[in-house]
Amino acid sequence: MLNVSIIGAGYVADLYLRSFALYPEIRINGVYDIDTARRDAFCDYWKLTPIASMEALFEATDAQGIILNLTNPHAHYDVSRACLEAGHHVYSEKPLAMQMDQAHELTQLAEAKGLRIASAPCSLLSETAQTLWAAVREDVAGKIRLVYAEMDDDFIPQAPYKKWTSDSGAPWPYADEFRVGCTVEHAGYYLAWLLPMFGPVRTVVAASANLAEKETPAEECAPDFSIGALFFESGVVARLTCSILAPHDHELQLIGDKGVISIDECWKNDTPVKYRKRFTLRRRLMNAPFAKKLRLPKGETHAKLGRKGAAAMNFALGPVEMLEAIRDARPCRMSPDLALHINEVTLALQNAGETTGAVQMQTRFTPVAPMAWAEKLA
Repeated sequence: MLNVSIIGAGYVADLYLRSFALYPEIRINGVYDIDTARRDAFCDYWKLTPIASMEALFEATDAQGIILNLTNPHAHYDVSRACLEAGHHVYSEKPLAMQMDQAHELTQLAEAKGLRIASAPCSLLSETAQTLWAAVREDVAGKIRLVYAEMDDDFIPQAPYKKWTSDSGAPWPYADEFRVGCTVEHAGYYLAWLLPMFGPVRTVVAASANLAEKETPAEECAPDFSIGALFFESGVVARLTCSILAPHDHELQLIGDKGVISIDECWKNDTPVKYRKRFTLRRRLMNAPFAKKLRLPKGETHAKLGRKGAAAMNFALGPVEMLEAIRDARPCRMSPDLALHINEVTLALQNAGETTGAVQMQTRFTPVAPMAWAEKLA
């Protein structure tokens, strides 16, 4: 059995439990939340054991198991630190921490204690991301020069978000979502793909703004729009846009010397990966009107989750990867230095404002191995 203990029984916890249901080898030791009513409702719904305190949860957690930190983002640092100090591996929801000094402290503490720490998102491990990455490695589109990545979610301040609830009845934490910001919440979905594909980012040139603050119920709001140019050490440049204002668009385009590889949606683990070859016809430069679908060899990839709500993502891919890495005594693909670099790039985008300009990244990460079932395309 692979053992998981959970701290935080809010909205996102239900997404993890729906995913864990795909893995009969996962055992949930227990759940702790400072809101006992929320904890009990969650445990009643999923038939889990409520735990009265963090200390009791630590005692119930196996040394080879992990603690899943699903708390409010502003609590991630304190909770993860407490878990590490108690001698437990930690998988945290994004971000690793809201400040870089805190993120550094967590990774250093984990290393000093010989523990693992990782941070969501884990969709890098998905079939779509792995197919895309295999296409990059095989130069399907030639050398990739430019990337366009969109994470726009429509005009959320005008959405009926107060009616959104999870499977066990947890309300969408709208005040916290507006306070944390869409960049911290969503930039990682594409950063976690692009960084393993193209290596570390050297420089971020970004801008961010809060354009609809008066439309939200939160007392303090993070930017609801950001745009950044990411200059990778490999020479690739990516434009990443995040907003909760512009019409829904999660398209990703990798522009290469021979054509364009693209997907329409990163929140679905088996979104088709398409390739359009570039060619000339008489005096015109064109992209093929019909896209070729790129596929991995037939066979098992990972468990898939049906769509419910905004996403069809298997949230368990990251925790399972960490648990298997601990069991097999191998490096985890969701490494602490990758989490640290994602955190740094994300905060550079979020905090750019109108005048920050170029920011040099200080962190780097070791190369990430692709999944064994995704080493090459069909």
